[in-house]
Order: sequence, then C-alpha cells, then structure tokens
Amino acid sequence: MRYGMVIDLKRCIGCYGCQAVCKVENATPPGVFWARVMKREFGKYPNVRRVNLPLLCMHCREPECVKACPSGATVQREDGIVYVDETKCVGCRYCLMACPYGSRFFHAKERYYFEGYGATPFEEWGYRRHPTGVVSKCDFCRHRVDQGLEPACVANCMTKARHFGDLDDPQSEVSRLIRDRGGSQLYPELGTDPSVYYLP
Repeated sequence: MRYGMVIDLKRCIGCYGCQAVCKVENATPPGVFWARVMKREFGKYPNVRRVNLPLLCMHCREPECVKACPSGATVQREDGIVYVDETKCVGCRYCLMACPYGSRFFHAKERYYFEGYGATPFEEWGYRRHPTGVVSKCDFCRHRVDQGLEPACVANCMTKARHFGDLDDPQSEVSRLIRDRGGSQLYPELGTDPSVYYLP
C-alpha cells in the first residue's frame, strides 16, 4: 500500500478551490498554504497557452526531508504518507531547505487574519493544532484518510481533477490513470520518486 495522488491538468481550471478547502480543513495560519496553485503562461499572442499547476507535498518514496531531519520529527508511514510530528520538531528547518518542491512552512509566530482584532473563534479552535516554532506541511489529510475518506482537496475538487488511491495496486484508479494517460512526476531526475503524478 502506497497512497498517491493524480492531478489531471486538462481538468484543472485554476479555481483555487483545493487551496481554500485545504486552509479550512486544516486551519492553517496566514501565509501557510499546504495546497497551492501556480499559474504560468507560455508563448506569444495569439498562440498563448496557460497552465494551472496545483502543488502540494509530494510524499516521496525517498523523501529528502526525512533524511535531513535531525530530531526524527519528519516521519514516513508504511502507507507512504509523510508527516511532521510537532512534538519532536525543534524548528531547525533543515527539512524545509531539503525539500525540492517548496512544500514546507515554518510557523514562526502566532498571526491572525484580522490583525489588531485578535483571533476569530475559528482561529482559536484551529490554531491549537499548529504550535509555533515548528514546520508544517500537507499530510494528505491523514486524519481523513484514516477514517476511509479522501483528502479534502480531492473530495472538494469541483472539476474532479484530483484522484487519490493506492499506487501499489495496478487495478486502482490512480494506477490506471498514470498508465493509460502517461502520468508524470515533477523533477523525477532528483530520485525522490514522488507520489503525486500529473496527467498532461
């Protein structure tokens, strides 16, 4: 069992729905985006092409972040999900520098969306999960996965551009999509073997 995600770039319309639902599901502080959407335009008028590229932690099979972490705070589960144990994180940020995908964030101090007004009730509830002085990242919504649910970004994608499942099962939807549509990884030359694939 190795969990992975497939993102169909033809279906992604760059609506930022995944980014928004990730922030709500995980109550991440300002400036922390475990799910991001990058937009790029190529070519010159009238032959212009726009690409929306959703980014998140790649949950690599050979994660550089795990190798770089001196305290054992970055953990890889048997199912491939990589997460941060905040109780062990010392805030050195070695993992942040080691990640080639820029998918980690350091929570330096308590910040609120409405500065000068204090925390909203949602922030008071959610920020208990995010201690300061530690690194955080996407964990495929492991709290949902452990309940048999899809990650929030997959469950709420309005165009059904995201798919989640077992990469080790050749009959799973994600394996079939990768095989039939030529799914590819970001920076495969780095040897990290990401668990997130993109369909052209």
